[in-house]
Amino acid sequence: MKKILSLLVMGALIVGVPAAASADVHVRGHVRSDGTYVPPHYRSDPDGDRDNNWSHIGNTNPYTGQRGTRRD
Repeated sequence: MKKILSLLVMGALIVGVPAAASADVHVRGHVRSDGTYVPPHYRSDPDGDRDNNWSHIGNTNPYTGQRGTRRD
């Protein structure tokens, strides 16, 4: 019984780690060098994985509902 409980706990931890690793990042409003104002917004966590960012094809921004368009 202890082995089964241990396996269930380990499985829950393993499954929970990837979800905790991806996060939304708040970006403050700022002015670009060309004078364009960028309002505050959220973006996906910059983790280097192109496939799990909102701008990539197959993903949708949960705040705006916009679908990703980037292939690279």
